[in-house]
Amino acid sequence: MLNDDRWLNKRLDRMKEAGLTRHIRTINNQSVFSSNDYLGLAKDRRLISAAKRTLDDWGVGSSGSRLTTGNSEWHEKLEHRIAGFKQTEAALLFSSGYLANIGVLSSLPEKGDILLSDELNHASIIDGCRLSKADTVIYKHVDLDNLETKLKETASYKRRFIVTDGVFSMDGNIAPLDKIMVLAKSYHACVIVDDAHGTGVLGENGRGTSDYFGVMPDVVIGTLSKAIGSEGGFVAGSKTLIDFLVNHARTFIFQTAIPPANCAASYTALGIIEQSKEKRLQLRSHFFQIKKELKEMGFSVKGADTPIIPVIIGDTQKTAIFAEKLQEKGIFAPAIRPPTVAIGESRIRLTVTTEHCTNEINYLLETFNLVGKELNMIK
Repeated sequence: MLNDDRWLNKRLDRMKEAGLTRHIRTINNQSVFSSNDYLGLAKDRRLISAAKRTLDDWGVGSSGSRLTTGNSEWHEKLEHRIAGFKQTEAALLFSSGYLANIGVLSSLPEKGDILLSDELNHASIIDGCRLSKADTVIYKHVDLDNLETKLKETASYKRRFIVTDGVFSMDGNIAPLDKIMVLAKSYHACVIVDDAHGTGVLGENGRGTSDYFGVMPDVVIGTLSKAIGSEGGFVAGSKTLIDFLVNHARTFIFQTAIPPANCAASYTALGIIEQSKEKRLQLRSHFFQIKKELKEMGFSVKGADTPIIPVIIGDTQKTAIFAEKLQEKGIFAPAIRPPTVAIGESRIRLTVTTEHCTNEINYLLETFNLVGKELNMIK
């Protein structure tokens, strides 16, 4: 019973002993290297002005779900812009990327179908698979041979859905979407991609992982809360898919809509991304510099062509100490530990944005060098 908290304290004590407790921190005057605001649009005056104007016209909240009182012309305008940006027939807004994943995966596959999910997919995909009426099988991380084996083994299922992150949020690597699409075509499978960390960052036009590889998955899921700098989520695909989700996705039907002001800010952000490559090029320059210099110092650095830079420490306690020492020196970059990552894979997860100046990046690198030597991680 919850009126006796001793059983909860025992569970918390076990986490403390393992060095796995989490704490909510207030970010004040620190140099933050953990933000997903990759293009610095969250504080862009153009987005703020668009949101302010819309607040005056429409108010703070949306007042209900999209199917009752929560729909506005701004929701429809943004959906049209997202569809154009992602080059699909239609798009549908959700209140978060998490809810978009849950909505698609809990409604689209049916009993008798199977989901083939990458082992390092985001928690929202994992939860969506758990809520699905379809079976789920896990394939080894970005292992195409293993994926093909699973496709062969699941030939008796009615429909097969391959579901993957576009960019993996903890490792910073990119799913080989071009090769996944080839496999999907060969084995008559559908491909669902969560492109939360790719949208606005990857590809010639910033459209994401699909743009990066020049392919078009069956379902593209995304968020407005990372490179777009606002809040909310979306699904892009065929008009039939969107009509289906309007009628079947419970996280759309029963969830209060995002406010029109958020829509206006996101609409403005997508226009900025479409009109200029400057921010993406600046971002690329930043993360290449940080990765290169950390590796030269002797750190174990994961990641690919993305602004997510995992620095592998390994030991859970040592990782927490490293993060604390960074924070003491004015740098916020959190320790990522099990169960978020595998045992022995604890890390400092750095992210870089266009808002980081040269002095901040240099200070980050100097501090990593200092702390790494202090903890006998590098020479």
